[in-house]
Amino acid sequence: MGKGFYISKTLAVVGILLAAASIATIIALAVVYSNEKAKNIESVTPTGDPATTGDTATTGDTAPTKPSSTTSPPQKPWNKFRLPDSLKPLDYDVKLWPRLTPNTDGLYNFTGESTVIFECVKATSLILIHSKKLNLTEPLQLSGYAGSTPPAITNSMMEKETEFLVIQLDSNLEAGKTYSLFTKFVGELADDLAGFYRSEYMEDGVKKIVATTQMQAADARKSFPCFDEPAMKARFNITLIHEPDRVALSNSPVQMTTQETLEGKLMNITVFQPTAKMSTYLLAFIVSDFKFIENMSGDVLIRIWARQKAIAQGQGDYALNVTGPILKYFESYYNTTYPLPKSDQIALPDFNAGAMENWGLITYRETALLYDPHVSSTSNKERVVTVIAHELAHQWFGNLVTVRWWNDLWLNEGFASYVEYLGADYAEPSWNIKDLMVLNDVHRVFAVDALASSHPLSSKEDEINTPAEISELFDAISYSKGASVLRMLSVFLTEDVFVKGLRTYLNEFQYNNTVYQDLWDHLQRAVDSSGVSLPHKVEDIMNRWTLQMGFPVVTINTTTGQVTQKHFLVDPDSVVNRTSPFNYIWYVPISWTKLENAQPQYWLDQTTGTNDNMKTTETDWLLANINCTGYFRVNYDRENWNKLLQQMESNYTVIPVINRAQLIDDAFNLARAGYIPTTLALDTTKYLSKDVEYMPWESAIDNLGYFSLMFDRTEVNGPMQAYLRKQVTPLFDYYENLTSNWTALPPGHTQQYNQINAVSVACKNGVKKCQELASSLYQEWMDNPSVNPIEPNLRTSIYCSAISTGGAAEWDFGWEMFKNATIATEADKLRSALSCATQPWILNRYLEYSLQADKIRKQDATSTIVYIAGNVVGQSLAWDFIRSQWNTIFNQYGGGSFSFSSLINGVTQRFSSEFELKQLEQFQKDNAEVGFGSGTRALEQALERTRANIKWLSENKASVLDWFKRESL
Repeated sequence: MGKGFYISKTLAVVGILLAAASIATIIALAVVYSNEKAKNIESVTPTGDPATTGDTATTGDTAPTKPSSTTSPPQKPWNKFRLPDSLKPLDYDVKLWPRLTPNTDGLYNFTGESTVIFECVKATSLILIHSKKLNLTEPLQLSGYAGSTPPAITNSMMEKETEFLVIQLDSNLEAGKTYSLFTKFVGELADDLAGFYRSEYMEDGVKKIVATTQMQAADARKSFPCFDEPAMKARFNITLIHEPDRVALSNSPVQMTTQETLEGKLMNITVFQPTAKMSTYLLAFIVSDFKFIENMSGDVLIRIWARQKAIAQGQGDYALNVTGPILKYFESYYNTTYPLPKSDQIALPDFNAGAMENWGLITYRETALLYDPHVSSTSNKERVVTVIAHELAHQWFGNLVTVRWWNDLWLNEGFASYVEYLGADYAEPSWNIKDLMVLNDVHRVFAVDALASSHPLSSKEDEINTPAEISELFDAISYSKGASVLRMLSVFLTEDVFVKGLRTYLNEFQYNNTVYQDLWDHLQRAVDSSGVSLPHKVEDIMNRWTLQMGFPVVTINTTTGQVTQKHFLVDPDSVVNRTSPFNYIWYVPISWTKLENAQPQYWLDQTTGTNDNMKTTETDWLLANINCTGYFRVNYDRENWNKLLQQMESNYTVIPVINRAQLIDDAFNLARAGYIPTTLALDTTKYLSKDVEYMPWESAIDNLGYFSLMFDRTEVNGPMQAYLRKQVTPLFDYYENLTSNWTALPPGHTQQYNQINAVSVACKNGVKKCQELASSLYQEWMDNPSVNPIEPNLRTSIYCSAISTGGAAEWDFGWEMFKNATIATEADKLRSALSCATQPWILNRYLEYSLQADKIRKQDATSTIVYIAGNVVGQSLAWDFIRSQWNTIFNQYGGGSFSFSSLINGVTQRFSSEFELKQLEQFQKDNAEVGFGSGTRALEQALERTRANIKWLSENKASVLDWFKRESL
């Protein structure tokens, strides 16, 4: 699944400059799953929900379906969240009819029937099959298959907590025999963005309804009763009933369409070809009036689907142009032909995740698939190509070969998050996009993984059971740390060896399930056959990166040659309660240079080592972790730090651009952890007035964003802004000249990003000509709303500056433009910029809007509140709002539609006082009964982070104030 809460490059910069950089650090990659919305559907059907009403269905050989007992003995199989290993599904026949108009009660629903053919692996008198928020409308029917004789059903009931339909039999199903179970049911086609749900949008003044799906991780059971675990692979035969003027899509191509009069209406009955053997979470089915564009990539049909107007305006063209090349690239990379005849990709108006890799029918947020070169920015374009590459990578790694259980989710998502850069680089080779992984993934996840409340990549299988526990795994650790350690692995193995092992892994386990050790085994075989020399086996090396949380800081003493490692914690006084089987010692591959001369890789596989070659003279310096390929931070003795700083001041180009960004990021975080003085970290930014490269600037802005969070309510803020004005003015002038006074685009991909940085930093920190530029362009747009004179890359920055320095008129105009936006990327820019207002009453009104679905889509509620919290004026307003509305938010915005982890992280990032810590602790106590869902771990992290902020602020405020006063002159 694609990363859900996405902040574009432009939005991230604006957020940083509103003191929200650390928000982006934590939540940009946070994935977006939460507890299910607490909403019953008993009014959908007269039969009622047996799980909640106690109504029964008692015909044939089916016993009454009873309500679940609240006092069920804990030893009962249905009180456990995992399926027993007694049954294995083989085939499903599923027929669904989504009703796209409300019933007399004003509810949208769907009716369905399903037959699952399953094999009995172990004799049992119990059938447990997942079912959630479905009302059974006819008796269950258990039949023999292929000559088997079924036992009679003696009792059935819904177990609401574990989401099981429980069926008890009068005798055992026989091992080795096959049976079928028929269910008929009705469910609500709710707007909760989970399972089978509805999406709404307006087109030409008409409200239109889409019936669509999001099954991952545990919501296929909300569409039809099924064995809803990733290892329970089966083939699916899907049939959809729909109006003739709608089109039906599913994972497989259409097999046939017939028409029949049902309930007095002529309906289409679309039958799809059987799917490949696959997991339930990869299912998808959609009914809409969308249009498409298409082409062929070899024998594979590629189609891009979207709203009719979006397709007519060419917003799907870019996606269509890059999908074929990326698909071909991955066929070559995996050395395996794409296993399906089609690849449909569809942009949905309401979709909570960034995208979802449903096999053969990939679903996207509109912002992740649609692109308009006249309106969309460079970062929007990058977003489209990287998300497409991420989802296409999953078609093999995740879909063809699937992890056995969610504790190894990181392998699916980390791998796709790594190779998305390879696929995107193939489609856009001039961008050098692979370098950006250091900023987008490595540095950002360091912030989370440096907390004592972090967690290992791979959990024990028995630690992950409930849907909420599964949801918590869709986080920056699984995505970005997973990607980072796999990138490190591919470098020290070499990419050729890495790919060789990957190919044999996919070949052996296609259409089956694996555990992470299976990949290590195949990589080891590739190592053994290639002659690559490693100090330990692949599994032994990688277990230390996947089975223990965190990462090391490697300290190199260039006087003695001593090299040490230590578990890096941003707050060194925090208590690590999670034990490690390896005592937080890693096998660390260290690449390094002396001056510009590359040296042989050095492995540090114990706490302390010595490498005499790492001793330096008075004239040379040492630089480690070249291009930041290793997942660790680097510290040096003070003399080497000073030599590196002198080198950057005298000729920074000698140091690779990625390492310039690394030096800044390492220094600031080492300072936060007390390894080096904070003023030394600040010294790494002094040379930036000469550097025009994106990566070092982005790293500095990211880290100075933390200073803004800590100091923008103190007397440090004035001198800090003065220093930033001094540093950014040469960069602003550079881009003003390069673009002929902002009339042309910079030629390079990252140059365009750094132009955004120049404008954003300058406008935020009071560079007058920048603010005047923003205000005049925005006023020109207000005077003629039909013609937007602002270049797409700069819109978020310009919008934010104009709304920040303006008043109600500027905000109201932005709101009208947001409501009338015809492409989601433009709407997102405006939605972000509207949070830049400085009037509390406007921000309070905007907060109220965030929970009104007719104003802000549910998928955007989290990010809207977090944007407001990123504004120093809005932070306390957002915190008060969340505290007062938590019960409503949790109960009405649960399920797939709200990310509690990103919300908690975002609203608490600025917390740095004892008073705020007490408020946060009280919030935890006050809502203990309501709960925090997927935000439980985020709340613990917020408490830990707040304590660390309090300590850091008390230790550093005076020296930081003096430094900014001195350097701003």
